[in-house]
Amino acid sequence: MKKIFLLSFLSFYTLLGYSQDESQNDQYFEISKNLTLFSEVYKNINLNFVDETNPGELMKVGIDAMLKSLDPYTNYIPESNIEDYRMMQSGQYGGIGSLIQKRDKYIMITNPYENFPAQKAGLRAGDEILKIDGKSVVDKPADEVSELLKGAKNTEVILTVKRPNEDNPIEIKITRELIKIPTVPYYNMLNDKVGYIKLTQFLGTSSSEVAAAFKALKDSNNLEGLVLDLRGNPGGLLNESVNIVNLFVPQGTKVVETKGRDKKNNYTYFAKNKPMDTKIPLVILIDKNSASASEIVSGALQDLDRAVVIGNQSFGKGLVQNQINMEYNSMIKITIAKYYTPSGRCIQRLDYSNRNTSGKGNSISDSSVHTFTTKNGRPVTDGRGVSPDIEVERKQLTPISFALLRENIIFDFATDYFYNNPTIASAEKFQLSESDYAKFVEYASKKDFEYTTGSEKVLERLKEVAEKEQYYESSKSEFDALVEKLSPNKKRDLAKFKEEIKLLLENEIVTRYYFQTGQMAHDLKHDEYALEAIEIIENSNKYSSVLAPKK
Repeated sequence: MKKIFLLSFLSFYTLLGYSQDESQNDQYFEISKNLTLFSEVYKNINLNFVDETNPGELMKVGIDAMLKSLDPYTNYIPESNIEDYRMMQSGQYGGIGSLIQKRDKYIMITNPYENFPAQKAGLRAGDEILKIDGKSVVDKPADEVSELLKGAKNTEVILTVKRPNEDNPIEIKITRELIKIPTVPYYNMLNDKVGYIKLTQFLGTSSSEVAAAFKALKDSNNLEGLVLDLRGNPGGLLNESVNIVNLFVPQGTKVVETKGRDKKNNYTYFAKNKPMDTKIPLVILIDKNSASASEIVSGALQDLDRAVVIGNQSFGKGLVQNQINMEYNSMIKITIAKYYTPSGRCIQRLDYSNRNTSGKGNSISDSSVHTFTTKNGRPVTDGRGVSPDIEVERKQLTPISFALLRENIIFDFATDYFYNNPTIASAEKFQLSESDYAKFVEYASKKDFEYTTGSEKVLERLKEVAEKEQYYESSKSEFDALVEKLSPNKKRDLAKFKEEIKLLLENEIVTRYYFQTGQMAHDLKHDEYALEAIEIIENSNKYSSVLAPKK
């Protein structure tokens, strides 16, 4: 055992590849000392701890804890997880192509992807999976069932499901395929002049998918403006973000720059290819979940005054990761640099070298935020993500709507609606009738669900303060009257928030008939972000004024 640990330590030391430069001796001594201490701790735990230890698991816990102290994006991927990680990075896997969710004891199909094996075999939203290949999966966790549904391309899997409108379970045979969800799941015209492209992440095919969608829109329409929707897009490959910016800016334009502690990670990325269109009015939609590569695209096009950015302040991830292959088929993903948009700003929002008491990174202080200027001289700041040129107020769901979604009441009503209505209008035109909404009110009123209003919470806190200050007893009747008015009332709130709830219902019902593309087409008709984008593209003076230098 001692020989093994000594050899391991010497291997560590050799792999570091140290030179004997005088100026680095102190640092090397610290590293050498701590490697020795780490090796001694690891050895003594494995030799002497009262219970049997798992050396591999123990080491992984130690590595994970060490990397966690750096930032959330530096991760160790052991051999056991390497295939899942590679599939995640490539955006493809062998399986049936459906979203699932744990409901009570059962795993339920919630959203089969259009034209993928699950949908083609006849699997539907609302189906409960009882068995997979004859083995019960009742009470199994969702991740375990998900693994059973995955498998090599062209292999078969047999699901036994309970369908809402069937008395007896049915068997569905599905042939697995290589599942590759497009990163551009939807593109279309918002009206006669304005095109729309939704991009969900940045993988190896993203720029070519955006280019193909843009070409299709241009070839088939009198396109006078384009909306690129990056809301909820967590990012991905830096090169793909550069290629997407390149579609809209002249060849040779500086897009982004990376800078790290090691100079070999310092690199400037330029638009290398001939663009598709450098003149068409362009709007980028972002929100608080637009991160990383999404912020490179939105930040670069904003800095270059090539697009108007609409929405909400983005996430603020200005860090670049690199994957390094290691021994025993393992890998480490390390943050190697920060990236800087053409104006010179880094949009990183959290400082992980300066953590708060809970261990999370602190926001960059106001005193450390700097102002930069776009190509036209407009002010932009670093350290805060990408701030939109036009802010759109994020509407929060009312408590009753949130409860109806959380308790799957809207989902279950949509399932019943599907089986009672063979067809509906197109996704863009579908509207729930007044009589159907009345049926939903009756349906929901019979369900056991609870929710708390914000007003009720504030009133409860006020009551506590009033009791402490001995004002409550003299004001009890007024408090009771307010409680009556502000407490949840299903019948009242189903009427009061009818329009919001109707849209949620329509959204879920449309998905049953037209899947994800239909859902997006329906949503866009009522989307404040998209409506704002249409308005500014169609008003050329307003579009130009947003991008004009600030006096």
